[in-house]
Parts: sequence; structure tokens; C-alpha cells
Amino acid sequence: MAYTVVLVLHNLWRWLVVLAAIYATARAWFGWLGKRPWTKTDQRAGALFGISLDIQLLLGLILAIISPLMQAAYQDLAGLAMQAPFRTFLMEHMPIMFVAVILVHVGSAAARKGADDGARHRRAALWFSVAVLLIAVAIPWSRPLFRF
Repeated sequence: MAYTVVLVLHNLWRWLVVLAAIYATARAWFGWLGKRPWTKTDQRAGALFGISLDIQLLLGLILAIISPLMQAAYQDLAGLAMQAPFRTFLMEHMPIMFVAVILVHVGSAAARKGADDGARHRRAALWFSVAVLLIAVAIPWSRPLFRF
């Protein structure tokens, strides 16, 4: 029961992450290319992206502990780790998503430390874009996009 609840939450929360990613990345790119001033709203957009990813990471870590699929993988890491569903989560999805979370936080910090508004937007745009690319690559597209 707990597994199903966390799986549904992780699945639904993904869409909030996608919206936060689009919002923060678009603000950064439009700010950079449009030579707009860096505002508190820009900073909050990056923070929202980071916080939404942090919550998604927490849900994912809980799933990594309680998932029947992962519990089976932990019993025979050498044998099962090379099979597609296990490899996807153990060696692709989890590490790439973890790196994406780090990139968003680094991007937010780098943006705050930019010398001027253009540098802040540029840093956010570049770091967030790389994170979004990694997120898109690491999403297990073979799994249901909506799970209720």
C-alpha cells in the first residue's frame, strides 16, 4: 500500500517538476536574451525548481527503499543489475536525476553570484538547461506517464 502511494506521488509530482523547470528555465533564457533585470521572481523561480526536485528526489529515494523491483535488485545486484528494468533505475535514472538536482542548485547559487543581471540570467539559463536535458534523458519513458 505505501509503495503504491509513494509511486503515485512520485509520478504526479514529476509534472510539477516539469512545470517548475519550464518556468525557471524560460525566465532565465528570456531574461538573458531580452536583457531584463534579475528580479526576486527570477530567484524564486530557480528556488521553486530546486525545491520541487528535492521533493521528487526524496520520493524517489523512498521508492528505492520500498519498491519490490528494487528490493529484488538488491538481493542479486551482480545478476539483476544488467537486466533492462533494473539497469534503467539503478544505473541510469537514479544517478542522472541526482546529478540534475545538483546542477539546479549549483545553477541557482551561480546565478545569485553573477556580476550583473545578464550574468545571472545566463548562468541560470545554462545550468537549468543542462539539468532539464538530463531530466528528459533519465525519465523512464517506457513507464506510464500518468499513474493513479
